[in-house]
Amino acid sequence: MFRRVAEWLAPGEIVMSVAVAGGTGFVGGAVVAELVRRGQPAVILSRQPERSSRNLPPGVEARGVDVATAAPDEIAAVLAGADALVIALAFDGMPMEKPGRGRTFEAVDAGGTERLVAAAKLAGIRRLVYVSGAGAAPDAARHWFRAKWRAETAIRGSGIVFTIIRPTWIYGPADVSLNRFLGFARWLPFVPLLNDGRQHLAPVFIDDVAGLAVDALTDPAAADATFELGGPETYEMREIVRTALRVAGRRRAVLPGPTPLIKLAAWPLAFLPRPPLTPAAVDFINQPAIVDVGPLLAAMPRRLTPLDEGLRTYLGPAATR
Repeated sequence: MFRRVAEWLAPGEIVMSVAVAGGTGFVGGAVVAELVRRGQPAVILSRQPERSSRNLPPGVEARGVDVATAAPDEIAAVLAGADALVIALAFDGMPMEKPGRGRTFEAVDAGGTERLVAAAKLAGIRRLVYVSGAGAAPDAARHWFRAKWRAETAIRGSGIVFTIIRPTWIYGPADVSLNRFLGFARWLPFVPLLNDGRQHLAPVFIDDVAGLAVDALTDPAAADATFELGGPETYEMREIVRTALRVAGRRRAVLPGPTPLIKLAAWPLAFLPRPPLTPAAVDFINQPAIVDVGPLLAAMPRRLTPLDEGLRTYLGPAATR
């Protein structure tokens, strides 16, 4: 049974019911794992609860709903009994969109979040945590950042205590960016890079994102706050890939290439049922990502994981995950 609390708790202490939208995805799944690690039962919202239930840790319940299409009252019924909601939506194959199936950033991330916020009000949710993205803005050049801003607008206007987290480039065992490059190393003698591999990034480890999301559920410093989140170091993309190859023990040449040529090569792949790469995904992977973590560290002091250390947890010879 769920237990409700009326007072703020010490950071890291959870005694409330937490629902996670996107709980089977890369970020949402890590949030669920962190909740379980802290001994907190969780509920995930899933389009396919039967399939999701087979892979969930003990104490986690899957409830069926498609937030991209369901009405707010339907979602509210699924949220019944929850005190807090973490929104970390992702669609199958992200960042490769499938407009014909309604799997786009606008439909899922923006529209799904708006429906979740409306449902949260109906369900009496008292705490919202939304995982947005560094670069979210109403006039952003890329549509995925405009979708994130639209979702943020719904969160801020909800009347519910909220925290918005804007992570930079996230890496981890199930990421869809760095692992895509490492995948090339399995069947090519080289790793191709975009934009000559010189875009600057401050990659953030998935465990740091999940830890902050769970901390934000109870820390008073996170109330009605928006935080940028990145790693402690800034690298060029080529440096990140070389570091990952070294940690994984793979010797491969890193060959930067011009983005227009790579997008041209990716164009026919977009017509495959499960495309490994599309021109839009090239832009998604290619974007620089630098953030200011100063406000976060001042409000919620924490250690951010260095790149080499994070990579060793799942690529190194002694990896346990």
